[in-house]
Amino acid sequence: MKYLAEDIKKIYLHERFMLVLMIINLLGSIILFIYTILHLHAESAIVKVGYGDIGGYRSGSWTDMLTFLILAVILGIFHNIIALRIYHKRGAGMTKFFLLTTSLLIIGAFIVLARLTGEG
Repeated sequence: MKYLAEDIKKIYLHERFMLVLMIINLLGSIILFIYTILHLHAESAIVKVGYGDIGGYRSGSWTDMLTFLILAVILGIFHNIIALRIYHKRGAGMTKFFLLTTSLLIIGAFIVLARLTGEG
């Protein structure tokens, strides 16, 4: 943990693309967090919480949708900290791959959440 500040300075000075990816992940997860809060449908007793190819949409309680809030926090904050650790241990290439994968996970979460809230 003591190397995090030094690594942030190195990334800011030498790896601007990686810094942009970290900011995009943070902003994307904040938007996912806000979108999830706005579409929880806490007044509804039953909402669509999942999709299966065979059984179609599964209904459940709105509290099941809190997993998207937890996912947003994990992808936004903890993945950036993990990215700094990867940068310190493995270098820039592996960190960029990790951050791009995290961006794809955020996009996938948006798609799933939009699909579930559209059916509810």
